[in-house]
Amino acid sequence: MKEANRSQYFLYGAWVVSIIATLGSLYFSEIRGFIPCELCWFQRIFMYPLTLILGVATFQNDSGLRKIILPMSIVGGTISILHYLEQKVEGFGGIKPCASGVPCNAEYINWLGFITIPFLALTAFVFITIFTLLSANKR
Repeated sequence: MKEANRSQYFLYGAWVVSIIATLGSLYFSEIRGFIPCELCWFQRIFMYPLTLILGVATFQNDSGLRKIILPMSIVGGTISILHYLEQKVEGFGGIKPCASGVPCNAEYINWLGFITIPFLALTAFVFITIFTLLSANKR
């Protein structure tokens, strides 16, 4: 497989992951009626633009946009880790408690005892980061 094709496939994979994450987020809030907490909003702030940026990068085969994509996915993933820890580690929420609305330690879903919405977001951010790193052209 040519290096350029390989790069584009990885960008495409990252873009598909961001689309699935964005649509999943909208499904949970708009269809299931789950009200996002403060940390959920911050994760959305980093995920939603990635869908557009990765779409542009995919269709222009521009892995140079990784300078924008990587920081956004790493910061979003870090927020997801903090949110997940707040849900799963007792006493961790005291670091920065949510001021209003839905508490950040609330678990709308808990599949298999460990899969929560922040875990799903973290998984998406990790895949986007890996695919973006793999898309780097070696010239």
